[in-house]
Amino acid sequence: MSQNYLFHAGEATVFAKEGQFTDAMPEILIGRTDGPVGQAFANMMAQSKGHTTMFAIRACNQLVRPATMMVPKVTLKDMANIELFGGVVQGATADAVVDCLIEGVIPKDLANELCIIALVWIDPRCAKDPNFDKKDMYRTNYEATKLAIRRALNNLPGVDELIANRHKIRHDMDDWS
Repeated sequence: MSQNYLFHAGEATVFAKEGQFTDAMPEILIGRTDGPVGQAFANMMAQSKGHTTMFAIRACNQLVRPATMMVPKVTLKDMANIELFGGVVQGATADAVVDCLIEGVIPKDLANELCIIALVWIDPRCAKDPNFDKKDMYRTNYEATKLAIRRALNNLPGVDELIANRHKIRHDMDDWS
C-alpha cells in the first residue's frame, strides 16, 4: 500500500439479488485534502443540474470522516430517485466509510487529512419498481463501497494482474470482440 495517500482510485461492483435493479458500482477517489483529490472535492461544492453532490452522512450532524462527497453517475430526474440517493445510498456509503475506519482500512490518524469522492450508480428503474428492495440497495452499495475503498488504498488490481488477465477477462458488456 502506498503511504503517501496523494491519489488512489478504486472501483467495485456488487450485483443485486434476483429481480432487483440495485446493482452497486461505486468509483472512488481517495486522497489528501491538500492534494489533487482535495482540490477536486472542493470544486464539487457547486450545483450541477441532475448531478447534485451530497456529503455522506450517517444521520443529521454525523458527517463521516474522511469527508466523503457522493456524486450520482446518472441524472436524477425525480424526487423518488433523489430520495434514494440521499437516503439508502447515502446511508450505505457513510456506513461503509466508518466501517473502513473501524477495520483499519483507512488509518484513523489520517481521517481528517483525507477526503473521498464516490461516484455512485442508481438505476432509474428502482424508484418505480413495485418490488423494489431498499435492504438490497443498502447491501450492494455498502459492500461495493467498502471493497472499492480497500482496492483503492491497496492499488488493486495491480499492474501484473491486469497484464496477466489482458486476454483472459472481457468487459462484462463485451459484445464487440
